[in-house]
Amino acid sequence: MIRLDAISKQSGTHLLFVEASASVLRGEKVGLVGPNGAGKTSLFRLIAGQEAPDEGQVSIDRGVTIGYFNQDVGEMAGHSAVAEAMNGAGPVSEVAAQLKALEADMADPDKMDEMDEIIERYGEVQHRFEELDGYALEGRAREVLAGLNFSDEMMDGDVGKLSGGWKMRVALARILLMKPDAMLLDEPSNHLDLESLIWLEDFLKGYDGALLMTSHDRAFMNRIVGKIIEIDGGSLNSYSGDYEFYEQQRALNEKQQQAQFERQQAMLAKEIKFIERFKARASHASQVQSRVKKLDKIEKVEPPRRRQSVAFDFPPAPRSGEDVATLKGVHKAYGAKRIYDGLDFQVRRRERWAVMGVNGAGKSTLLKLVAGAAEPDAGAVTIGSATKMGYFAQHAMEMLDGEATIYEDLESSFPQAGRGSLMTLAGCFGFSGDDVEKKCRVLSGGEKARLAMAKMLYDPPNFLVLDEPTNHLDIATKEMLIQALSAFEGAMLFVSHDRHFLAALSNRVFELTPEGPHLYPGGYAEYVASTGQEAPGLRH
Repeated sequence: MIRLDAISKQSGTHLLFVEASASVLRGEKVGLVGPNGAGKTSLFRLIAGQEAPDEGQVSIDRGVTIGYFNQDVGEMAGHSAVAEAMNGAGPVSEVAAQLKALEADMADPDKMDEMDEIIERYGEVQHRFEELDGYALEGRAREVLAGLNFSDEMMDGDVGKLSGGWKMRVALARILLMKPDAMLLDEPSNHLDLESLIWLEDFLKGYDGALLMTSHDRAFMNRIVGKIIEIDGGSLNSYSGDYEFYEQQRALNEKQQQAQFERQQAMLAKEIKFIERFKARASHASQVQSRVKKLDKIEKVEPPRRRQSVAFDFPPAPRSGEDVATLKGVHKAYGAKRIYDGLDFQVRRRERWAVMGVNGAGKSTLLKLVAGAAEPDAGAVTIGSATKMGYFAQHAMEMLDGEATIYEDLESSFPQAGRGSLMTLAGCFGFSGDDVEKKCRVLSGGEKARLAMAKMLYDPPNFLVLDEPTNHLDIATKEMLIQALSAFEGAMLFVSHDRHFLAALSNRVFELTPEGPHLYPGGYAEYVASTGQEAPGLRH
């Protein structure tokens, strides 16, 4: 269906692909993996026809339709979310636009003279709309948007007034509604809450077309794909199986290649030693010559490529008191919307609370109250003695000095730290080499989030309050963060839509529901087992 034959592609001075080949067959669900900058987005653009390879060929079967979702959503203002989602559905979206324009004309008193003609034209267009199953399309559009957590009000409101994250969801809905023969999804799990993520997972499992996707969410990837294409040093390697199988197989392949390399190196060393020892002796000339020829013919085994995986030992946090944070009789409302009505909640030392709840339940509000970023309308929020808090949320990214480079920002925050230590810290969070010379004002949202996280953990608090800390982190950085936080001995209160992160780090769950809060003594895995749901309001 989609074939990449011996493609080569260079971006600036960076070689992305060198005679690389891979294929996506009809109905296959494939995960595309590789480190940042390896060329995942470039590969999507090659398949979508937005770029051409320098050498080789990208072949797509005749008549195959391709839907490509990426992070660049473009301008959407002036339309409703429903209209914008329907906009990518082919001819029917054009007919829908004509219907809308004619409806406006019918309501325009200045066009009374033309009304007979408008009504006649409306009947023709409406008939064409029905032929194209247009009314069902709007129902499907609303269904998809509801799955992505849009309220009716948001569906019918102007997309231009939505945040970037919600616009991304509209762009994603457009591709899902289109139902092409092949979908290219570049990070579709970004900007989604847990409920939307699980809905999308189910949608993609039921999709019968071909799928090629990237995602920083390993649980999401594992549930959907049955094949992995890995970009590794310019080549494309295919693995049959999910992401977990790929990781195991890659580790096994590297182990075998390392053993093969070491065996060959030992043999070569032995042969070279013989040649060096006897090359000056005429009596051994023929043997020496024979061995030199043998060495020339041997195909050298390369050692496995070392992937950059930086581990960082974060300094231990100072010990806090037993009571870290206490909320007593807390009331909080935004206008007419009541969030909390007499909430009691306590965080104790070494407890790691995952906060669960549907959109608008008050997850971020709870974190803001605890962090002092919001005040309760009534009741008290008390932080325990000897508690040193670290709060990660959107505002942490806005506190960066735009004119400073990444390294300068780290250096000004930690003037006593050595350059080596700060470079290692930067490397852990995906800033290597010349990256540290980037000005903070040019960083993407994801890069700013990583820098803010690095600064918070270098001088660790004993109470971490984290609002979606894994957004924008790739799988390798996420794993490093999980390992670092696993050894963290303080308390944690966090919101995350990453199920791997939730399961690895929580030992308590605080669920916010319309009936009131529920406390679960175990972590996220125990919560799923006891409730039969992965997110509030959803069933397996």
